[in-house]
Parts: sequence; structure tokens; C-alpha cells
Amino acid sequence: MPYVKSIPIHATVNRSLAYILNPDKTEDLVYTTSLNCMANAKDAYLAMKTIYEHYSGEKFNAPIPLEGKGSVKAIHYIQSFSPDENITPEEAHRIAKAFARKTFGDNCQVVIATHLDKGHLHNHYILNTYTLDGKKFNDNQTTLKHIREYSDRVCLAFGIQPILESKGKGKTLAYNEWEHKKRGTSWKQQIRLDIDRLIVSVKNIDELLCELEMMGYSIKRGKYISIKAQGQERYVRTKTLGEDYTEESLVSRILWRDVGSNISLTGEPAPIRSDYLKAIDEVSELARTGQKVQRKRDSSMPYTPENDMDVYKLSAQLTIINRDNIHSIGELEGKIETLKSEYENARQELNALSAKQDSLSSLVEQAEKYFELLDKPTLTLSEKLKLNICKQAISGHNIQTRSDLEQLKFTSQETAKKIALLKENFEKCRRLYEVYSDIAHTYYDISSGDYISRLVAEEQQKREREAQQNKKNKSI
Repeated sequence: MPYVKSIPIHATVNRSLAYILNPDKTEDLVYTTSLNCMANAKDAYLAMKTIYEHYSGEKFNAPIPLEGKGSVKAIHYIQSFSPDENITPEEAHRIAKAFARKTFGDNCQVVIATHLDKGHLHNHYILNTYTLDGKKFNDNQTTLKHIREYSDRVCLAFGIQPILESKGKGKTLAYNEWEHKKRGTSWKQQIRLDIDRLIVSVKNIDELLCELEMMGYSIKRGKYISIKAQGQERYVRTKTLGEDYTEESLVSRILWRDVGSNISLTGEPAPIRSDYLKAIDEVSELARTGQKVQRKRDSSMPYTPENDMDVYKLSAQLTIINRDNIHSIGELEGKIETLKSEYENARQELNALSAKQDSLSSLVEQAEKYFELLDKPTLTLSEKLKLNICKQAISGHNIQTRSDLEQLKFTSQETAKKIALLKENFEKCRRLYEVYSDIAHTYYDISSGDYISRLVAEEQQKREREAQQNKKNKSI
């Protein structure tokens, strides 16, 4: 579970807003959002200033008095995730938005930013101490305790589980836990089946683990990937599920699953192709003679050289080499460097467009609310304040009429289309970069003689472990 702490802001709210909205910390403002204000420091400050000064009767930018700390203008909450929780920036930011609404309500003014610049993800919240309807937030140990409870509840809803240890004996087992415990290995078989079902559609190992978490599995990712089903007593490492479920095998099964089917492996003569053909023959022979660890490409089919993941991976890589007319490792490295440059340019463009889209969406929301309130014959005090805040936001962006709003919506829609197309191209570029990099890594092993020797050594080590285990079992 993330740790939450609070920092009362007695002055310089503008500096705190500028700090959390730092583009270098938020992937160029991709992971920023706001509620009842804009997600930029200047507009957010003015919107919070309007509400605070109306209800408090004090100046928002008043300096700290000579004696005492003065009034709390805003509260800065920091929600820090452990690296062991293994969540993505997107997940952390979704948690942040859900947490803010659940904890502070829809009438609060809050700016949210997810920072990626440290060894762990953390969310920042700058909260105005007054809501649109005049409710005041207090910062003390009691409120912080409640806020931490809300944080835990929201994280549980997103599948982040607390570490609970059962103590004592005689605990009653749920029927499914008892049934699986009685059958011994059935937990592992269920995990295998679920992985096999998901692996045909996920894009990478992270997405696979995320899908498993959404199904109710708990995941730990360190040196090895460990998984635990609901009701299961202990985590199991995926590598204990079989050679087809080690992290390396899972990555290969995902990356190479759609490559090589019904495509000829012939091509122009080239050293890199000759080396691959030789390696494929040698690995196939190892598989036939039982001199390598059995890793299935298709876990539902019997093991054969044709259904060996290592043989298939080499064949799939040769298919890419033929398809893209690669003659040498130097040519491949050149393609990798080009892709790296294209990937980085696409990433920066995507981040800039995403930040622009978030700003446009927020502006559309403010403009729609402004014209909606403008049409009402009478307004409550909080609605008048909201109207004033929306007016501040849109006037700074030259939105004066409903025609301007429609043009803004059109711009937002066109930006969304550009983002969708760029994401598609970005994903293709990323995947091809991963494919080329894996080919380069494999070819270095092949050309240095490490590839075949490593497969033989793996099988020998496996046999030695089995022999030691059999010897140990006989002595018991």
C-alpha cells in the first residue's frame, strides 16, 4: 500500500503548484490533471485564490506572519508507492484521480501530478483548503488518518493488496482453498491455463501481469515473477510452473507468437542467415536427442523439435531477417539506432499532444460549465463562484462565444484523432525495436558460440538438480 503524508502550505502556493507541474517530472505534463481549475500553475493559482479569498476573508498570497505560521492556504499531499507494488505510471495516475474524487469530493479544487523522476512512483495533490461551497479542509493527524484509509480503499479497488500474514492455527479454510490444497498442484495448473489463455492477446509481459491482477491474482516482481491466486496460501514463482513459464519464455512467447507462420525461411545468401540456419539445425538436433531443456511453443501440444520455443524463436527471427532484407549485424544495428531515434521523437510528440489534449478537455469542460451557468436565471453563491472561475479560465484562452466553444471542441476532437494515429505508429515502432534488439542479442550469442553451449548447460544443470533431489528423497 502507498504511504501518504501531508504538508500544510502557509504561503507560496504558486511555487508548490509549479513544482508538482514540472514537465521533467511528469513526462511533459502527460500525468497531470485537475478538478475545478486548470492543470497549469498560473490558472490553478488564480482559481484557488478566488475561492480562498471569498470564504476566508484573507489574502491568498499573504506572507507568513512574524509570529506563528499563519493560515493554511492549501494542503500538499504526497502518495508514494513502493517499487515492489510494480504499477505503471498510467495506473498510478488513474489511482490518483479516483482517490481525489473519493476523498475530497466533486466540489474541491485540486491539482494532481504523478511524478516519475524517482526510484518509485508518487502522486502529488495540491488541495485548496476551501471547496466551492465553502467547506473547509483541515490538516491534522485525525484527517490524515482518514485520508490514508481512503487511499488504502482506493488502492484495494485497483488490485493493490496489503501484505497480510495469518497467525495462529486452526483457521477455517474456504472450500476452494481446501479443495486446491487437497489436490496439491491444481493451483499451478489453473495459473498455467490462465496464462496460456491471456498470452495470445497481450502485447507484453507487463500487460500479461496486469491482466492476471485484474482476474484477482496477486503479483510480486523482483528477481523472479511470483504469483498467487485468490485463496492460495503462498506465492509461487512462475519458473516453477515449468520451462514454458519462466520470464524469458513468457517474453519470447509474446514477442514471437505471430511471426513465422506460413512464411518461407529462404532468402539471399548472407553470413547472418547462414549462421541462423546452422543454429536452427543444431538446436533441433538437441531437442530430438533430449540434450536441451524442453520449452514448448504451444503448451497444449506434445513436445517435439517443431514445438520447441527455442527452435521456433530462431526460425521467427530468421523470418524477420529475410522479410526486412538484413544482410549483416552492422545493418541490423543501424536499423536499431534509427528506430531508437524514431521511437524517441514519437514519444516526445505523443507526450506533447497528450498534454495538449488534457488541457483542451479541461478547457472544454470549463467553457461548457460557464455557458450552462450563464443560461440559468438565478445562481446560488457557489454557482456564482464557479461561474467566475470558469470565466477566468476561458477568457485567458480567448473563448467568448458558443461559436468559440464549438471550435474548441473541434480542435480537441482533431487532436484526439492525431493521438490515436500516433499511438498506433508508436506501438509499431516500439514492437519492431524490441524484435530487432532480441535478434541482435541472439545473434551475438550465436556468433560467439554461447547460444548452443548455454542450452546444453541448462539441461545438464537441470539433470544435476533432479539427481540431487532424488538422492535427498531416498535418504528421507
